[in-house]
Parts: sequence; C-alpha cells; structure tokens
Amino acid sequence: MSINKKALTRYLAYDRCLRNTGAKYTWQRLIDEANKALLEEGLEGIGKTQFYADMQYMELSEWKAPIEKYKDGRTVYFKYSDPAYSINNQPLNETEAKQLKSALQVLSRFKGIPQFEFINEIIPAIESKLGLVSLEREIMSFESNLDYEGSKFITPLFNAIVNKRSLTVEYQDFKSPLPYSIAFHPYYLKQYNNRWFVFGYNEFTKSEYWNMALDRIKTIEESKTKYIETEVDWEDYFYDLIGVTKKVDDELQTIKLWFSPSQAPYVVTKPIHPTQKSKNTEDGLEVTISVVPNYELEKLILSFGETVKVLSPKSFQETILSRINKSTSLYW
Repeated sequence: MSINKKALTRYLAYDRCLRNTGAKYTWQRLIDEANKALLEEGLEGIGKTQFYADMQYMELSEWKAPIEKYKDGRTVYFKYSDPAYSINNQPLNETEAKQLKSALQVLSRFKGIPQFEFINEIIPAIESKLGLVSLEREIMSFESNLDYEGSKFITPLFNAIVNKRSLTVEYQDFKSPLPYSIAFHPYYLKQYNNRWFVFGYNEFTKSEYWNMALDRIKTIEESKTKYIETEVDWEDYFYDLIGVTKKVDDELQTIKLWFSPSQAPYVVTKPIHPTQKSKNTEDGLEVTISVVPNYELEKLILSFGETVKVLSPKSFQETILSRINKSTSLYW
C-alpha cells in the first residue's frame, strides 16, 4: 500500500476525527478537517468526490477501517464502529516494510559521523519496534514516558514552527491557579529529562526566549496574527546550558568540580557537558565545565550525593551548600 504525502495527510486527519468519541462528524466537517491538515502542509484541498473515494479506500485497503455511518435526526455522521481502532495501530505491510528498510539503509551510511550519533540509537529502535528484524523477545529498552501529557502537542507545534504560524496558547504553569492565554510565535522544540518544552516569542512579555512545558499547555489554536520570525541560533543558545532554564542576564561561568575515585570512571565515560575537561588527582578527579549555572545544573550536581564537591566559583559552591543544608534539616 504505497501512499503519497497528500493522501496520508488526509487519512491521518480522518483517523483523528473518526476515533474521537466526544464529537460528531458529518462528511462536510471531515472534509474541512482534512483540508485544514492539508493547508498546514502547504497542500491543495479536496472536495466531496475525493472524500468518498478516501472513505472507500480506508475501508477496502489493508487497513480495513471499520467506518460506520449513523443518523441523528436527519443528519448522517461518520465514526469508527470500534472506538479503539486507529490506522496508526496497524502493522506494516510487506511493501511498507521494504520501503522503510531501504530508508534505514540510507540512514546507516551516516553512522559514526559527528552530529549523527543519534542514528546509532534510532535504527535499532525502529527495527525492533516495527518488526523489521525477527526477535523472540524484546532486547532493547529506551527511556520514555508513555503517559506524558504534552505528547499530543508535539505535532501541532512542530507544524506551526515549520509553516511559521502564530498561535494562541492556553497555559497554566504550576504556580498559577487558573489557565491564561498567550499570544505565541513558536521557534524551537526541546526535550529534557523526558519532558518537552517549546521556545518562542511571547507578545505580552516581548521575549523571544519564552518557554513553556508542553504538559502544562491546555489548548493550542492557530492565530491570524502575522508570524514574527527569529534569528536566534538555538543550537548555540543551548550549548552553554544543562537543561532549558536561562535568564537574559545569566553569564557563562567555569564550574570546577571534584569527584571521588568511585564516581570518576562514570563521569569520564559519560561527560556531564560537552565542554568537560578532566584531570586525575591523588584523591579523585577534577572536572571543569563552561556553562550557565541554573536549576537543572544544581539538580545534577546534587544527584551525585557525597561523591562530588563544588570547588569554584564560590557563589555556586554556596548555592549547592545552602540546598544541602536545607535538605539535611528535614531529617533533624
């Protein structure tokens, strides 16, 4: 079953609607949703004839989609007779498997090249999860958060960034008792510690470095406001950071740490930052990193417990010591 991008965009839009038990979809509304998805991809819309051809294809193809028509009064609606069904849950057919294997062969050529290290993880994960290799049991496990609340917003935010669309975001941070609205121009998606964050321009604060955790977003709607572009090099912006937190006036600092002999091999083989420089001493390992001190760095240092000590700068040493003292006081 070979499907081009335009057709797949339509089918995914239908699928999203037909498995939504909380809404009713007429043929016109399904066409509208498909055309909305096509517009986001810069593709031409469709009409009624193509819609019914799509419904027939989904029913008769290898998907065997359980599309059902039902009446409410005089109006005819469409839904899946099995609410648990989704075309995304269907296994790959032979043609799709061959196409994906070919794509993986192309990707494998980049293994070992700097900046493409992630491919070493992606290829075996795809082969294992999609059944492209024969296994009696799972032999790889990847860190993930299946119940993460923000997952549903990754695709619409990604599309908004690619297509340069401004958004109205309903957001509720942990300190706010009620959600509030943000006129937002998204620029960059980043994952850290199994959570996703989106960075962009906040019209109210006039900050182009504004960030939101996706799991705190309530709703996203496309805005008619003209998209404000950015010239920020986000890879460069995050290079000086561990995590995602950075204030405008924060400065780059050289952090010097001592690690115990028992912890040293782990820090050497898994550096805590790309700028890490290590030096063996008589009583352990001295490490220096050039970063912007932030909350995530503090948490990382504290996670090493008694096997680490901040040597300099004095201000960061005092910050860590203060947090240790507060933690210790909980046990007295």
